[in-house]
Amino acid sequence: MRLLLTRELGRLAKWLRILGLDTVYFKEQNVSSLIIEALRQERIIITRNHHLPRSCGARIVVINAERLNAQLAEVLKRLQIKPVSDMMFTRCTLCNEPLTAIQKENAKDKVPAYVFAAQERFFACPQCSRIYWQGSHWGNVREILNKINS
Repeated sequence: MRLLLTRELGRLAKWLRILGLDTVYFKEQNVSSLIIEALRQERIIITRNHHLPRSCGARIVVINAERLNAQLAEVLKRLQIKPVSDMMFTRCTLCNEPLTAIQKENAKDKVPAYVFAAQERFFACPQCSRIYWQGSHWGNVREILNKINS
């Protein structure tokens, strides 16, 4: 599933990427460009904008929730997405690129010393070079998903 989120949903875009969903964050205000991009990339538009044209050819999901957790719950329910642990943290939260595993030694000077000592597996974004590892944030994400699903 390929998603395109409008400018008012930046935090939600990051969370959908955390869940492993291919999510583009569209910052422009031009509605025509938004629709063209969605059609060109075959993406579902997710927005809070109730004024987007419904008959534009692109699938548009308008969410009503204002708070992040409620937005996340609404999107997961409306698109019938069941988060899978194996997919979590497989995309860069900044630029949406799929992450690649790297050798521990390659992360040495790019992460804090205590992280390097404590972790064995590291992942890097081939686009922006950000380094990821399985820290406490993984448990925090699971906790939030459990709250949403209960």
